[in-house]
Amino acid sequence: MTAGITPSQTVGPFLAIGLPWPDGPYVVDPGTDGAITITGRVLDGAGDPVPDALVESWQAAPDGSFGHPDDPRSGGSRGVVTPGQHGGGSEKFRGFGRSATAEDGSYLLVTLKPGILPGNEEHAQAPHLDLSVFARGLLDRVVTRLYFGDEQAANDADPVLGTVPAGRRDTLIAAPVAGRPGSYSFDIRLQASQAGPETVFFDV
Repeated sequence: MTAGITPSQTVGPFLAIGLPWPDGPYVVDPGTDGAITITGRVLDGAGDPVPDALVESWQAAPDGSFGHPDDPRSGGSRGVVTPGQHGGGSEKFRGFGRSATAEDGSYLLVTLKPGILPGNEEHAQAPHLDLSVFARGLLDRVVTRLYFGDEQAANDADPVLGTVPAGRRDTLIAAPVAGRPGSYSFDIRLQASQAGPETVFFDV
């Protein structure tokens, strides 16, 4: 007798078990000077919201440094900075955020706008957030970047963004929200649909 093929199953979701925490979306307190708000939705291949995904962010501080021992500019910090460090003026800026999506697929991140990552003229990177997305059906996270629509000159010179086909770069650009200074909108599409193209994801 030959055994049958084990039926396939989707992965998870188990993200709600221990991963989110109340302050996760708040890389800084909302009242922090210079705080910005990023909102958007995670959407599937049918254009429907993914209500149980998880969006993680990792970013530089406003001066372009990382709170990490491998970055000598951080003074060995592991993400918790004291007032005046990193140009952020917040003792609670940690550079890392985690937001679970709501029933409508929406997520929220409150943070400080990162600075340009220093380097020579060919390697300096525009202000951006690195984002990881976890969701049902994904065997591993997918990784993308969020750039800012009001940083056009820096975006044009960014060496990573420059590797993306011109017709797909808009999927990595967060749009400023009209009438709401410091607010940006950034949807993440896990697959292309009639509503829009798939977000560019990076092989890391």
